Amino acid sequence: MGYKENSITNPFLYITKKIRKFYLTSSIYNTKISKVFDGGFEYIPHLKIFDCIVKVKDRRNRIEDYDTESIWENQNLLEKDFKKLHSFFWLFTIDLKSSKKITRSVISNWTNLNQNYSSKSWELDTLSKRIISWIANSNNFYHEGNEHFKMNFTKMIKKQLNHLTNEIENTEFVNDKMIGCSAIIMGGLCFKQQLNYLNMGFQLLKKIINTIFDNDGFPKSRNPRQVIFYLKYFIFIRELLRDSNTDIPEYLNEIIFYLGQSFDFYFEDDGTFLFNGNHNLDISEFKKYLKEYGYKFKNKLTSLGGYSIIKNKKDKIIVDFGATPEKKYSADYQSGALSFEIFHDKEKLITNCGYFQNYNHKLNILSKSTAAHSTLSIDDRSSCKFKRDKLGYFALENCMKISNKKIHYNDEIWEVQGIHDGYLKEYGILHKRNIKFFPKELKYAGEDIIICRKNIRKVGFDIRFHLLPNTNATKTQDKKSILLQLKRSGWKFTCNRINFGIETGLYFGKKNVYTENKNIYVNGEITKEEELIKWEIKKI
Repeated sequence: MGYKENSITNPFLYITKKIRKFYLTSSIYNTKISKVFDGGFEYIPHLKIFDCIVKVKDRRNRIEDYDTESIWENQNLLEKDFKKLHSFFWLFTIDLKSSKKITRSVISNWTNLNQNYSSKSWELDTLSKRIISWIANSNNFYHEGNEHFKMNFTKMIKKQLNHLTNEIENTEFVNDKMIGCSAIIMGGLCFKQQLNYLNMGFQLLKKIINTIFDNDGFPKSRNPRQVIFYLKYFIFIRELLRDSNTDIPEYLNEIIFYLGQSFDFYFEDDGTFLFNGNHNLDISEFKKYLKEYGYKFKNKLTSLGGYSIIKNKKDKIIVDFGATPEKKYSADYQSGALSFEIFHDKEKLITNCGYFQNYNHKLNILSKSTAAHSTLSIDDRSSCKFKRDKLGYFALENCMKISNKKIHYNDEIWEVQGIHDGYLKEYGILHKRNIKFFPKELKYAGEDIIICRKNIRKVGFDIRFHLLPNTNATKTQDKKSILLQLKRSGWKFTCNRINFGIETGLYFGKKNVYTENKNIYVNGEITKEEELIKWEIKKI
């Protein structure tokens, strides 16, 4: 995601945007983008290539079942439904045996009503997907059309491509730029007379690669979902180039290698790590695509993108050791410094709550809070502050760093350690966390140390250990431990503090859905320079 300067405090920017909006709807601009080379397709990609970016298992719908006479007349659609309809990605669901004549008619009707720029139907994300879908599915209806349809159809694609190349640099949303870049490169391959499409697409591709990834090929946003998103589109572009017998730039091969390493690091087994914008993902179809097209990614690193993973055949722990991203990359960031998740025998023992992705919902900011993570909160505050920007996203107001990182492991003991300064400025507090795992004993021993660097403020603290909704948690009768029951194993939690127990919370593991779960809490008050909280989770 991008970050926009507030036009209310910048009158020049506000006026510039108004003039730009007027220009885009003018006849001068319409004439400019309508200038295209004659000629039809010189290349149409194989439809299977698009399986990388389109989630369609079966083409079961029939175009005849749509209300094709009035499909474009409904002006009361929700924004989400409007974008879906006008992106034409639904063409990927149409049975190839459906009427080609009706499909051509639907496209012609859309063109007649939307042939000139409109801020809604020509919005860059929608337009880019429409170009991709029209070209991808054209083998199903294009060739049997008359010359008038073919000419108008290809001219309309080129006109939209002209607008896309003019406006793509003005969008602040990097995901939209990636989709638009793919559409431009595809246009350059399909209409080879217009080399400017391909040249500009490559320039934009290189700029995206150099801008949004760190030196290890992990997104600067630290959002694991973006690893998959960009890997899909980079591979999609590479397969288009290979299919069209076009040279593949070395920088594209390089970013796929590094991003593939990040993919294997984070998604080797599944998509269930819940950090910084991630929710449970079904990546089985994408893995099938990778296998079919010969992509094999291997990673031997234990730390990448600010995350550290230690594992053996049955046990695994992942810890967030990363600093906050830059503000412009922070729209999906969650303040879970030093939070961790634990797996045993392919079951998750300790989790984070996940991410509620709908930016307009109050649960979005709740899911970004430190309380939604298995880590320490001070004074019911998060380790980072967020402020809603003019686009509606909660972006970071302050930064946070992690120091004294330690990662050590062998057959006898695993140890991870770090200190974050998220509470230093406001409370004068550092949080130090040390977690040890003893594989032979199947025991986790943790220490959370609250270090007061300034005058001691008597504020409260909470440490939470979140559980999956189907995990049973019961406090023993003697109040000295909590029993955890998974499907295949049982565990016992103990702590050196008196105030610990079980409370109900919310789990956001599935996209934009929430359900109740439980968490173990440990709370108290800071009364001295160093507060030491010891806890243990052991298999029983």
